[in-house]
Amino acid sequence: MPLALAGLPPTPVPLSRTADVPHPERALARGELVRVRQGVYAPTELWRSLAPWDRYLARVHAVALMYPNAVFSHDSAAALLGLPVFGDPVVVHVLEDPLGRSRLVGGIRVHTHSGDREILEIGGLLATGIRDTAVDMARSRHRAVGLSIADAALRADPSLDAAALQACNERRLSKRGRAIARWPLARANRLAESALESVSRAVTEWLGFPEPVLQVRFPTTDGGHDRSDLVWEQASVAGECDGGLKYDGRFGQAEVVQARQRERDARLRRHVRAVVHWGWRDAVLATSLRGILTGAGLHPVAREDASALFSLRRALAPVPPPTGETTTDAPTHR
Repeated sequence: MPLALAGLPPTPVPLSRTADVPHPERALARGELVRVRQGVYAPTELWRSLAPWDRYLARVHAVALMYPNAVFSHDSAAALLGLPVFGDPVVVHVLEDPLGRSRLVGGIRVHTHSGDREILEIGGLLATGIRDTAVDMARSRHRAVGLSIADAALRADPSLDAAALQACNERRLSKRGRAIARWPLARANRLAESALESVSRAVTEWLGFPEPVLQVRFPTTDGGHDRSDLVWEQASVAGECDGGLKYDGRFGQAEVVQARQRERDARLRRHVRAVVHWGWRDAVLATSLRGILTGAGLHPVAREDASALFSLRRALAPVPPPTGETTTDAPTHR
């Protein structure tokens, strides 16, 4: 019996099945509808206005409309659980019993499994649980993506820790992806507050920089505190994962937000020697982040992992950041 979980993210755009639309082919020809998947349609204007990760959530809901008993996994479970979704992965992932066979049909990737995953009911839909979704993603995606999902899983479920994720990975009957998953799962940390922070942690390690301390609090003169995302205490450098999206107007006028940021940086500089900022493009391209950190006086202590950095650019660029996050200047990713 699946465990029940409240809070299903609703479809971000109205969806209609063929039976609900008179003459859908005519509406498609007139440009009034787009086909989300075979037999499911959405209003064109609304669809075009969606962020990539919201389009993907709509694709998952479209599959649920056609297959209400489907068990969603991987990116699709992440979307339903509120975990980071990078861009629009397009393909929807579902589980099937071990007697079936893995396959890709009509935009749906079917995975076989051995019954070793927790299944949740989320607002009437079925999906793998947070722990198992994190392990699935760590086994099947780039290590930086796996780390982002693992960090988010720990934030979402206080009962989880990195050891629990690692144990789940090692218990799986299938060995596929087990070794790949060990790197992100061992580094999972709920203190990383966004996917950009998680990716930045991975990139700074691959660039050879020392490990930062996360979410360091610095006291202010009024009895409060400022908190910095990543701090290299020995070098006295504070790193802030934000970028341009912070100034797009959603938090008030850009000049007001920038003034507050300058004031905050000035307060931080009472405690550290340098404060630096970066966004998604800087982290994914890595060379930009390297320049920002070395310019602040931080020096590598290990050899650069060029292979991991190259594969990261292939995996994410130009993907923008996860839904609801405020730490990106990338062109478009959730």
